[in-house]
Amino acid sequence: MGGMYDERLTAPRSWWLLPIAAGLSIGLILLKFGPVPGLIGLAVGLVVGAVGLSSYGSARIRVVQGSLVAGQARIPVTALGEARTLDAKEAVAWRSVKADPRAFMLLRSYVPTALRVEITDPGDPTPYLYLSTRDPQALAAAIDAAQG
Repeated sequence: MGGMYDERLTAPRSWWLLPIAAGLSIGLILLKFGPVPGLIGLAVGLVVGAVGLSSYGSARIRVVQGSLVAGQARIPVTALGEARTLDAKEAVAWRSVKADPRAFMLLRSYVPTALRVEITDPGDPTPYLYLSTRDPQALAAAIDAAQG
């Protein structure tokens, strides 16, 4: 089946200042116990912050081998219905006031656009998928190509 698509929802570059700030904060707090604990705190804060940010930005969306893989979810494209692209304004509405608590959401606030994909499997209580994506048109086209 066709429809290859692969996107990693990496965090913006500016967010990498957060691990630096965490390291500096912990380092300054531990500095009162001496320069060695301060340096250890700086290193630990940097590492923990970087690992956390890296794992948050490692979410992937793929269309491969007849399935849509979004984060930890793997859905056969045969269980998917209409894919609707959402611009920034519509994306905000679908992740807030229009959101269904049963929906599967792979949401990243720093990605302004999204794709909303209906679930057609009657045995699945999930009504739709909300997927933050930088290229909703390409993702919708990949799902469509994989479906047929």
